[in-house]
Amino acid sequence: MTKSLILQLYQSNQTVFTAREIALTWREDNLTRLANKIKYYVNKGDLIKLRRGLYAKNKYNVQEAAIKIYKPAYLSFETVLASAGIIFQYYETIFVASYLSREITLTNGQKIVFHKLKNEVLLNPQGIEKKNNLPIASKERAFLDTIYLNPEYYFDNLSTINWDRCFELAKIYKNKRLMKNLHSYAKLGKT
Repeated sequence: MTKSLILQLYQSNQTVFTAREIALTWREDNLTRLANKIKYYVNKGDLIKLRRGLYAKNKYNVQEAAIKIYKPAYLSFETVLASAGIIFQYYETIFVASYLSREITLTNGQKIVFHKLKNEVLLNPQGIEKKNNLPIASKERAFLDTIYLNPEYYFDNLSTINWDRCFELAKIYKNKRLMKNLHSYAKLGKT
């Protein structure tokens, strides 16, 4: 096997690949040959098997891995809220909005929690930004995702929330309880 196959992956900006992405990159349509080639590079230590059908370079972005497990998906909830300073608790777990609810652990021990959102919300691009090629909720979208699923969530710092943006984004949820809770949180955040 030539080194050029693994080089094709390492020259990519991606750090995590599905088996399908590897097949497309290597232009390999024979599934048996593809599996054998991938297994060869995993055994050699050039690729890491994160879980079935998901592989990574030796140095990879775990958030990228989280997004590729169940698509469509985007980073949200505590992952975004902690980085924005809205909650102060640090979480090693990565929190992802997806079409199903699951908790998984990658082979490296990294925990990923998937929270199910209805399709009208999950597939709506409002408030989703691309950062380093990853779909990530804005702090306002992550805030709304959180109170949509957990109406009594405690937030440490609401002062950086753009409330006008929140009220605009809240329309995509079509949820009266969310709107009522949003008004309550907005009163707290403006004081």
